[in-house]
Amino acid sequence: MSKPSASAPVDDTHRRKWDKEEYIQRARERDEEDEEDEEGGHRRRPAPPALPRAPLKQRDFEVDLSSNLGRTQVVLPTAALNQQAGYFCDVCQCVVKDSANYLDHINGKKHQRALGMSMRVERSSLEQVQGRFAVLKKRKEEQRQFTEQDFELRLLKQQEEEMERKKARKEKKKEKKKEQQPQSADDDIDPEMAALMGFGGFGTSKK
Repeated sequence: MSKPSASAPVDDTHRRKWDKEEYIQRARERDEEDEEDEEGGHRRRPAPPALPRAPLKQRDFEVDLSSNLGRTQVVLPTAALNQQAGYFCDVCQCVVKDSANYLDHINGKKHQRALGMSMRVERSSLEQVQGRFAVLKKRKEEQRQFTEQDFELRLLKQQEEEMERKKARKEKKKEKKKEQQPQSADDDIDPEMAALMGFGGFGTSKK
């Protein structure tokens, strides 16, 4: 019996192989076609210039993520996109299933491009930075003044509450003293009942 021949090596890298010579030939053919088009006067139309996009701007509204929390909603397979479960984006006409992905979507490149904005932030000038610092300084001073006034009002309110508590303690002490004083027997007996029974009184008469 003849021995089995050695098997050829197997390529187990699982990588796609590119034929470089084939693509080089394609590139040459494309260049030749371009030269022929230029010689015959058939030039390709240039691509339209890209429209300038506005820089990123701060969002002027609050994103609503909690209005539908805890609510029950019936979802039909034939319902419109804005009536399906999740967060609907009316700019991109799509539905996102959870709040985290919805925030990623509205802050992403696709959504910003649909709004006509690029992902670049406008470079601020020196005057804009100085104006921003002035606004923040003024806001901080207003908060500080409000805090001092609020502190004075709280202090007055605490003093009034303390005076009311002291007054209530004094009244309670007076009531306890009255309760602790012994009452005489004459106060306990009704005078009409005592007259019917023939009791003149329990006290001693002075002679």
